Amino acid sequence: MSSAALIDLFVEDRAHEALLDPLIRRIAGDAGVDVDLRVRSARGGHAKAISEFRTYQELLEKGAVRDPAPDLIVVGIDGNCVTFAKKMQKIRQKTRPAFKNRVVAACPDPHIERWFLADADSFHEVVGHRPVVGRKKCVRDHYKQLLGRAIRDGGHPTTLGGIEFERELVARMDLYRAGKADASLKAFADDLRAKLRGMVHDEGGNAG
Repeated sequence: MSSAALIDLFVEDRAHEALLDPLIRRIAGDAGVDVDLRVRSARGGHAKAISEFRTYQELLEKGAVRDPAPDLIVVGIDGNCVTFAKKMQKIRQKTRPAFKNRVVAACPDPHIERWFLADADSFHEVVGHRPVVGRKKCVRDHYKQLLGRAIRDGGHPTTLGGIEFERELVARMDLYRAGKADASLKAFADDLRAKLRGMVHDEGGNAG
């Protein structure tokens, strides 16, 4: 592409922002796309992320946003034991028709910390400890505690609960292996990759 793809990010908290920022850049880089990532909402929880996403679309349609319109919008909210498919459907329901082909849903199932742990081999390379994630558990803070414990067992202080390793983990992560371990991660990566490649194809087709 001749210029960077503009991607706007709406997420519910710091952990989502910490992982999705480098993960989006990694997937885009693998697809040969440069990215200009703009974080629009990253605090306040699930409800605020969705509310800000809805308002932003309305402002874009009214021409009330001074910044250039995004090529893609990534919306990240936890599955929270409802299943990632249902959460993705909720995001689609909040997407206005004009943006239906620009929105990518990131719905870790059940929580974002499970994505940090999805590729145990690369996690071990970065942290020095191989986490045992096991079957999916729908227990509040289970994966947050598991991530923190894995960081401690690797001999590191958990100053940020493990999210301080986000860039190293994403850089080393085998996305195929991680996707096999976590279907919600695979769904996000596949959708983002497809939309990015579609942008490259469209630009190539329009080049002549």
